[in-house]
Amino acid sequence: MSIKTLLSLATGAAAAVVMAVSADAGTMRLGMTTWVGYGPMFLARDKGFFKENGLDVDLRIIEDASIYMAAVASGELDGNASTLDEIMKYRSPEFCFKAVAVLDDSHGGDGVLVRDGINSLKDLKGQQVGMNEGSVSQFWFNILLTREGMTEKDVQITNMTADDAAAAFISGHIPAAVTWEPHLSLVREKKQGKVLIDSSQTPGLIVDVVDLTCDYIKNNPKDVEAFNKGLFKAVEFIKTNPDEAYAIMAKGVGGYLEKPEDFAGAAKGVNFYDQARNIEFFGTPEKGEAKDLMALGNQIWGGFQKMKMDIGYNDLIDTSFLNVK
Repeated sequence: MSIKTLLSLATGAAAAVVMAVSADAGTMRLGMTTWVGYGPMFLARDKGFFKENGLDVDLRIIEDASIYMAAVASGELDGNASTLDEIMKYRSPEFCFKAVAVLDDSHGGDGVLVRDGINSLKDLKGQQVGMNEGSVSQFWFNILLTREGMTEKDVQITNMTADDAAAAFISGHIPAAVTWEPHLSLVREKKQGKVLIDSSQTPGLIVDVVDLTCDYIKNNPKDVEAFNKGLFKAVEFIKTNPDEAYAIMAKGVGGYLEKPEDFAGAAKGVNFYDQARNIEFFGTPEKGEAKDLMALGNQIWGGFQKMKMDIGYNDLIDTSFLNVK
């Protein structure tokens, strides 16, 4: 047999191995909005951290939680990234999904914009507040109101997206808005009002997680493990190579965060969760931050009749994949 023939056979065999690996590679399809806290998933994808563990991850930007949750329910997506309180509204006996990883918490990335002269939430009594009803903005704002002995009945809520609320505030049409970055920084820079309170003053209330359907978790445990390995590696990469990480994440997330400098600025308003922080946050069914946050979710969304069931820790949390190595 000639050398040329041997080389040809070897090349063919190598190609067959590559094709076999690709065919066997797991896939995961996730939906999410444009948010700085979701950057580590794009970093893990584009640096090959998922791929090196045999997983292809399809990340899709969908700017409406109801739409990406419907896609999960229909089987078009395997899961999504969203705030823990947000997904509680969709969990039901028929629609089973669980959070398998924590991505970040908002640490200054969300806030309440007000006009000069308004110095407390109590000063907002009877005034119009722009806010996206049914979103984490409403959840967070209601926690703030409760702490002041107030309810939404004490203010006038105008339902609009967080971006529209910021625009209406900046243009002078409303005296207050619940919104997020980059609008908070813009108001601070241009001195068009002020940030009354931001999420750095309320740690652990706005927390983003990745949830997957119960069927996906049951049928693809190795893929869930591969996802967490890749995610945790990406968070470590951010710590040691921030400039490169921000550039990659900005390109991946895109939208208003497509410039690395804008992404880096927005990243100051979140805490990315590494493996140790994941374990700490999830805690146990008996005690921990996740349990406490879910209690608030049941209380607030239940009070607005947004819940389809009373959700316990084990209904929504799966810690089986946190201790990956």
